[in-house]
Amino acid sequence: MTDAHQERPSRTGLGRALMAAGALSSDWAPAYAAVPRAAFLPDLMWPWDMRVGASVPVSRTDDPEAWYAHADADCPIVTQWDDGDHTGTAPGAVSTSSASMPSVVFRMLRDLDVRPGHRVLEIGTGTGWNAALLAHRVGPENVVTVEVDGAVATAARAALGRFGSPVDVVHGDGFEGHPAGAPYDRVVATCGLRAVPYAWLAQCRPGGVIVVPWGTHFGNGDAVARLVVSDDGRSASGRFTGPVEFMKLRAQRLPPVVHRDYVRGSVADGDESATSVAEDAFVVGPFDALRFVLGLRVPRCLQVAGEKRDGARPVWLYGLGDRSWACVQFREGRAARVWQHGDRRLWDEAEAAYRWWTARGRPAHDRFGLTVGAGGARAWLERPADSWRL
Repeated sequence: MTDAHQERPSRTGLGRALMAAGALSSDWAPAYAAVPRAAFLPDLMWPWDMRVGASVPVSRTDDPEAWYAHADADCPIVTQWDDGDHTGTAPGAVSTSSASMPSVVFRMLRDLDVRPGHRVLEIGTGTGWNAALLAHRVGPENVVTVEVDGAVATAARAALGRFGSPVDVVHGDGFEGHPAGAPYDRVVATCGLRAVPYAWLAQCRPGGVIVVPWGTHFGNGDAVARLVVSDDGRSASGRFTGPVEFMKLRAQRLPPVVHRDYVRGSVADGDESATSVAEDAFVVGPFDALRFVLGLRVPRCLQVAGEKRDGARPVWLYGLGDRSWACVQFREGRAARVWQHGDRRLWDEAEAAYRWWTARGRPAHDRFGLTVGAGGARAWLERPADSWRL
């Protein structure tokens, strides 16, 4: 038995903490016990260190105690930077593959409602840990996992083989699913989506479940959508279960938005007005329901909040379908000033969305839902019948 397979007090403690928090359900506890995350992590990794608020390099060779402590912690761990172009031990520019927080992993597996004998398609193999957990539940012959990065796929395939869980690891674009292994009873994505590919619906049985981190380009956050495929197989619908944040499906990454492509001169080029919306009500954290709702109600828009300096903070809105922009300048003790430019009045849209949300009692993520089909997606609050196109 290798060190990665041994039971450690830190891993036992994490399991108890996950169960106490409701993330690890009793039916997934045997998989947690049998499939340690450490068995799938590389010797050099970059866990998120809560003390310093950043990803830090940790080497199993140089500091095995710290390495296992992070492997057994409820923290995300970056395993690749810059699509594999990164070298050295310092963090790279953009994290492009990771091992998710165990609490997030098991909440999503709970949402997936996997039963023995189910065939499962996973999009985003990463380290292979999630695929191994699924294989423990349904058997490796019933799991297909797709990974777009060749080096990541190769490493995961080797780790799964060493662990004795030889699931089918496919190197390919997860956007297309894997029709050769269809039909599937369950589909789960371990990457953030901005549109659910219709191919996944087509490859999932009627009544099957699709669990995906989904969001809009308004921000980098996602929410887990649990979708059930309709009887005719032409659509899937369901509620969101809670906020998360994942690396995005590579086919759906947002290209960089360049400020000077929008604002050629200064904010004075926009139409000026004011707003009574307060900064602390509008500028919220990435997992706040308001940020999610703004993305639903103000489509094709990116928000960028500037740093607060001398009591002032600018918040920019950029239209992703044209060059419309808006800037609201929050300043302590004063009414916020607004400038808007272009065919869309983006701040007017954002303020209307904010007031729509507050008028309905500030609903959380789990009161919203998503319906997807060949024609695109619709979001809804409480009932699918009361939906709007995204």
